[in-house]
Amino acid sequence: MVLQQLLAVVLQNSLLPRWLAQFGKQIEHAFAPIRAVLKPILSSPVTAGIWAILVVSSLAVLWWDIRKRNQALPSMMKFVWTLTVLYSGPIGLAIYWWSGRTQIAHDSFWRRGSRSTSHCYSGCGLGEIVGITLAQGILAFNILWVVLITFGFAYLFGYALNIGPLMQEGMGFREATWDAFLSETPSITIMEIAAISTDLLLAGTAGIGSILFWMAMAFSLSIGFIAAYPINAGLISLGVKEGMMNPKEMD
Repeated sequence: MVLQQLLAVVLQNSLLPRWLAQFGKQIEHAFAPIRAVLKPILSSPVTAGIWAILVVSSLAVLWWDIRKRNQALPSMMKFVWTLTVLYSGPIGLAIYWWSGRTQIAHDSFWRRGSRSTSHCYSGCGLGEIVGITLAQGILAFNILWVVLITFGFAYLFGYALNIGPLMQEGMGFREATWDAFLSETPSITIMEIAAISTDLLLAGTAGIGSILFWMAMAFSLSIGFIAAYPINAGLISLGVKEGMMNPKEMD
């Protein structure tokens, strides 16, 4: 098993205590029935074809709505919503429709959390795709290196998507970097633990040319969003994050 291989490497190098490695094996064993159900579904060309149609259709609806009704959205949020829908298809489109349009009836704490998570999701997801494709799909590194490289790219892209806009607003690089580190590290960490673990459990040995490699990645990204949502909402409630601006005020 993929997780067992990872735990063996980590344990051999004394990076984790034995009890934690055993706990990881128990987690893998607990999710084995779910994996047995999901792997054939995610490996199916029919599933991949249907998902591709749903993603393309969702992107078409998103951009039609942005061009016709939501031109007032900042370019950054247009980019964020495009990536969110690209990763999660109709699920991403539903999130945009509920929380990202200028036509929302009223804003709320939960909608702010949704927008904040989507902003984090867009950068981290891009980093994860680049990292896992490079490390696992192209270079065929062992599992430990796949995890480390993918985490690294997720943090890099996640921070960059926050540092850039802050610097455009006049903040210095050091201050913007520190702000991004404090506000984004918890959500990036939880998102990537959930997403990378799910991806490796489902497709840890899959090649880049397989359907399972790409479908497991799409599935795991959405799992990461779900895991990070309560973290982002909690950070907003604590004042660590401000949350994204109410789109209705941009109209």
